[in-house]
Amino acid sequence: MRIALYQPDIAGNVGAVLRTAACLGAGVDLIEPMGFQWDDRRVARAGMDYIDHVALTRHVDWPAFAAQATGRLVLLTTRGATPLHDFAFAPDDVLLFGRESAGVPDEVHARADARVVIPMAPPLRSLNLSVSAAIVLAEALRQTGGWPGSQPGSRP
Repeated sequence: MRIALYQPDIAGNVGAVLRTAACLGAGVDLIEPMGFQWDDRRVARAGMDYIDHVALTRHVDWPAFAAQATGRLVLLTTRGATPLHDFAFAPDDVLLFGRESAGVPDEVHARADARVVIPMAPPLRSLNLSVSAAIVLAEALRQTGGWPGSQPGSRP
């Protein structure tokens, strides 16, 4: 399972996603350009020392990411057609999240294999990026049995 962040705007959110991914055993793809410098101290502060424990790949742009993407691209979007609780995840899914300020452009929507929305109380429309990533990753791991420690012989 991987999380892909499309042109993220906020360094602290990226750090928090990296920490979550490290703790839950997921990889992370960062699709540039980002709205901050990679060496921004807010990435390190939010990610703490967990960043060294995540499989991280940076991509120069969307075409570079799309050219190497394997598995289904599952776009999380407020324009999603399928509620999170109705979507069936697969272990090799890539969970794709858009920019905090603008989501993803139409060509990214068109490339996605599925468009999923996290249902929430009206009239509210979106959660923080790192919170959304954690919610969706947890559900995907629950469905696929991919929680760290869930395999025979692993630590509880």
